[in-house]
Amino acid sequence: MAERELTVPLPTAVDAGLGPEVARRLLFVSPRVSGFRLPENGAPVRAVHLTVPDDGDRDADRALVEKVRRMVASDILTQLPQRPEVVWRSARDVVARPAAPVFEELLATGAAVRCGPGQVALGPGPLELFHRLDDLVRRIAVEQMGAVEYRYPALLPTSALHRSGYLGSFPQHLMFASRLHADLDSYQDFLEGLPAWTPEAELAGLLLAHSRDADFCLPPTMCYHTFHQLADAPLAGGDRVVTARGSSFRHEHRYHAGLERLWDFTIREVVFLGTRQFAADCRERFLAAAVALFDELDLAGHCEVAHDPFFGDSARTGPAISSQRLLSLKYEARLAVAPDRDIAVASFNRHETRFGEAFGISGPDGEPVHTACVGFGLERLMYAVLCQHGPDPERWPEPLRGHGSARKDGNR
Repeated sequence: MAERELTVPLPTAVDAGLGPEVARRLLFVSPRVSGFRLPENGAPVRAVHLTVPDDGDRDADRALVEKVRRMVASDILTQLPQRPEVVWRSARDVVARPAAPVFEELLATGAAVRCGPGQVALGPGPLELFHRLDDLVRRIAVEQMGAVEYRYPALLPTSALHRSGYLGSFPQHLMFASRLHADLDSYQDFLEGLPAWTPEAELAGLLLAHSRDADFCLPPTMCYHTFHQLADAPLAGGDRVVTARGSSFRHEHRYHAGLERLWDFTIREVVFLGTRQFAADCRERFLAAAVALFDELDLAGHCEVAHDPFFGDSARTGPAISSQRLLSLKYEARLAVAPDRDIAVASFNRHETRFGEAFGISGPDGEPVHTACVGFGLERLMYAVLCQHGPDPERWPEPLRGHGSARKDGNR
């Protein structure tokens, strides 16, 4: 279908510093939006320009205008405009290779394969680099921080995600798992409907008609497994460090792009539980170790105070984001993938007692524990290395060339 541009004037202009916040939400507002334009050169956002179907549906256009304005009012204008506070910047300004040719080169050589929206398979070369990077991060967690390692299941109870507060904070990223009703008639009805299904037909309707509610979901990150594991009990042995590597899932809708924004990606996470001082110190120690690793790998980038993309709840979005920024609860490490662009590869977070309270995890004094976590997006970290050092292993920094095989068990 042909498309056209729909301009949405905003009743209240958005500060230029909050323009990226508008950009990271627009494609989630409506399935009618396939693209957008915002002002360039850091200008205030007085209107957004949306790419929509040229179907003549003016009622749908009016509804979309109202949705955009509502999103801006609830999720953007409630935030305090702030410029990023940088807490680390690389000593060397390494010029990264252009991002698009790197991914296209991986596709052309078969080192990467597109498998669907936001899904990419890794082949020889990138996969070896992926494992070596994970080993370096894992070594910090286990050898320097004393972490105990777990392998968690792919599925997480939806009740655990609700308990964490994720359902109310990030509805745009939710991905659920379902299954057919455990009933003979349900199986039979489903099988009878299959012959009529064609690739052009709507399979989802047939599936959902015979499926249960989504009482299990795909985890958006690994730490919720850890909190669920330790829920409703005192923290045995006092302070504790847990690490895990696993597949994580966030619905990125039309934002998915190459290896930078995947629906299905891998996180190496480290969770710290204990006293307030312990959680805070662990985060700072891991940040220092990560910065040392970036320097050792000759990677250009920086780390800044950041916040999560809370969405859709006007009562908490602005206050939650402002609180994260003001209290420096979240740091984000960003590495260059092009001379003028970088991507987030890791975050370093303090949660205070939020998850200790939500999951009933108490310390020796009976009070909710403080928690913190560190998470590395391994595909993104690998991609940043490829953009800066290229796909030839002989040009990679020595720690990534190594001697012998990287661990490839896939059980983390």
